[in-house]
This record gives sequence, C-alpha cells and structure tokens, in this order.
Amino acid sequence: MENQGKKMLESAQALIKKTAEKLGLKEEMIRRLIEPEMVYEFSFPVKMDNGQVRILKGWRIQHNSALGPYKGGIRFHPETVREEVQALATLMTIKCAVAGLPYGGGKGGVAIDPKKLSSAELERLSREYVKKIAHFIGEDVDVPAPDVNTNPQIMAWMIDEYQKIKGYQSKATFTGKPVSMGGSLGRTEATGRGGVIVLKALLSELVKDGSTKILSRLNSSLTLLKQKVSKNFVSPSFNNQKLKSNNEITIAVQGFGNVGYYFAKIASEAGFKVVAVSDSKGAIIKPKGDKLEALDIPLVMECKKEKGTLAGCYCAGGVCDTKGGKTITNEELLELPVDILVPAALENVINDKNMKNIKAKIIIEMANGPVTEEAYEYLSKKGVIIVPDVLANSGGVTVSYLEWVQNKAGYYWSEEEVNSKLEVMMKKAFEAIWEKASKKKIPLKQAAFEVALEKIVSAMV
Repeated sequence: MENQGKKMLESAQALIKKTAEKLGLKEEMIRRLIEPEMVYEFSFPVKMDNGQVRILKGWRIQHNSALGPYKGGIRFHPETVREEVQALATLMTIKCAVAGLPYGGGKGGVAIDPKKLSSAELERLSREYVKKIAHFIGEDVDVPAPDVNTNPQIMAWMIDEYQKIKGYQSKATFTGKPVSMGGSLGRTEATGRGGVIVLKALLSELVKDGSTKILSRLNSSLTLLKQKVSKNFVSPSFNNQKLKSNNEITIAVQGFGNVGYYFAKIASEAGFKVVAVSDSKGAIIKPKGDKLEALDIPLVMECKKEKGTLAGCYCAGGVCDTKGGKTITNEELLELPVDILVPAALENVINDKNMKNIKAKIIIEMANGPVTEEAYEYLSKKGVIIVPDVLANSGGVTVSYLEWVQNKAGYYWSEEEVNSKLEVMMKKAFEAIWEKASKKKIPLKQAAFEVALEKIVSAMV
C-alpha cells in the first residue's frame, strides 16, 4: 500500500504541477501549491478489551489554508500510509476550491483495521486519536469529517472527547455528526445527489444551441446521445423535473455503497434508466430483447439487505424476479453499451486494459480517481466527456459545509432547504468549469484544476 500511496501522491502533485505550468505560475508558487503546510505524524496507545495496549500510527495532514480552514475526513484502514493521507489532503484542497467552498484541504488517518475491533475498542481508538489532534484543529482552523471506515457515531465520540479537552462546546469542529448532535439533514445522500445534479447540469448544456464548442472531437455516438437527451428533456433548464416516461438514457453504476446507491436511486427518480448496478461480488442486469430493463433501485437494495448480495436481485417494475436477470462481473459492467457510466467504487478501474472497450459517451467519476491518466487521455481524444471526481463527488463536502454553517449559526434547515442549497452550489460549481472548458476548448478535468488553482493562487498572493 505504501507504493500505491506514493503513486497516488505523485499523481496528485503531477496534475497540479502540469496545470500550474499551463497557467504560467512561477516555480516557487508551484512548490507552495504542492507542499503541505503542516504534517502531523504520531503514535498513540489504545487499550484493547483483553487489557493489552496496542501502539497505533496516526496522521493529520493540513495541505493548504489559503481559502479557509482545512477540511477533510479521517479514515481508519490497515493499509493507510502517510503518502496516501497527503495525496488525499492535496486533492481536498482542489475539491473545496472547485466546489466554491471557503475551505482548504486536510486529511487524517489511522493504520488500523476497525472491522477487527469491538465497539468499545473503536470508541477508545476514536477518543485517543482526538487527544493527539485536539490542539491543532478547531471550527476556524481544521474541520475533520468521516471518511473510509468512519461514520457519524465515530464523529459523535470524537466531538464529545474534543469538547471535554477544550472545556467548551464547539459543534462546528467536526461535520458528518448524527443529526441529534448537530449533523445536517440530507448529508447521507449528499454525495450521490450532488453527482446527479452535475449530470443534469451537463445534459442541460448539451441540448443548448452552440454547446458543441466544448466538443471539438464530437463523435457520432455522442451526437446520438445529444439527440436522445433533446428528445427526452422536459425543459432545457431541467430544474427539479423528470425526464419523459419514454426516456431511453441508460446508466450503469459500479458500486452499491452509500455513494453508488443514492446516485442510482436519485437518478432513477429523475427519470433516468439505471440498467446495471454492482457490489464487490458482481453486477446485475435484466435483459429484455436486445435492450436492458430499468432496475427498481429501492427494491434492489431491499433484496440485497435480505440476501447479503446483489446476485438474484433482478428487481424491476415493483417486482423482484430471481430468474429474469443475469449476473455479470464488475469489469463487464464497465463495458456495457450504456450512455452514462458511473464508477462509484474503486480507483483506477478504467485503465489501459479496458479503455478501448468503454462504450459510454459520458463518465461521471463518483469514486476517487476511477479513470487512470492514460485512459483519461485516450477516452477524451475519442470524445467521451469525463466529469472529474473533484467536481462530481463534491456533494458530500458541500453539505458538510452547510452543516458547519448551521452549527456556527445555531439555526437548522429542513432537508428540502439543504437539498435546494446543494443544488444551487453544485450547479454554480459546474457552470464555472463548463465555461472555462468551453472557452479554452479543454477537457472538464483540466478546466476544474485551472478553476481551483486560480482561486487558491489569488488568495495566496
């Protein structure tokens, strides 16, 4: 994992360096954009249920604070290493700038497998970790949140320990908390919802006259998608409206965790035809003639909870049929003849081995780094539109920001109000990137990094 973390860090830094050079930034500024401002690495003891004490390694890395307090999650994973945490902190700086949030980037981690811990051990781990970071975080300094293998319950233990240490209440120091402790309504679905908002904003642009200026290599399959989108739109603005019932815009979603499930569910509710979903064990589809039938996503989830796997959960039209579908691999899902592909699980799943077999015209990166650099270059040249992860999956950190605002104000919004604010902010973020990409005729990922770096540099000068 150390090598993988190193590669991740090198990749993130190379992207920033490449973008910064294109913007004509000086070497000293590029170094400031790449190097973290603070790196905290520490060992700490955690008492196990059997009375033994384990010494664990932890990190909190604060990358850049030009736009505001550091913001980023805390992950518990046995293969966590410093380079991985630094890479993620670096990308959080970009993501917060892309999303238009008044935050810099940070990240935390502990090298531990939390699945092997009891609830009591997990609580002690969470509290001991906070004891190490308490003196350099705070609502206006560094605001942690959940990440891999951490959740609202762990945030509840952490904020409780933090407040004991500080001797005063400071709900805004952590986000992703339970609603009863100041967490925001709508946070659970926020990342998936944000991805659908961005997809709808992209399709709205594709049906506008003159939008093809971004698509200088517009291929025939994308032209056909544009015709399909135009035919199925209720209105060009697409504000909170569904596609027509005869919609044929198809989506395959790899990953059925929190992000993938809510993306699939909310996309289905908006009228898209989600024809394939997968978990770690494989994917499901329901063929109907030469087409794929739309899956009933909430029913599929109910079935998965009962069976523990997606296999056999061929639910469509309100009915689950154990025989009417087909199980395929996660790799096969990526190569399905769909309009939109949503990798929402692992990184690097679209790579030099399968890039020539990708048939989707649009890829929405809901996982972190699901498309390798080589595959990105190849698919972009083919005219595939790839919405980068720093934009597509920024709905979670955006609602974390809304939670922080509510905590600081002591005033709380309804779920409908939170979702409405999320939509406004995600659309605004997309429009800034689309405008840059259209004007300079560059891919959305390059445009996103340029928008982010311009904001950060203007605050650093």
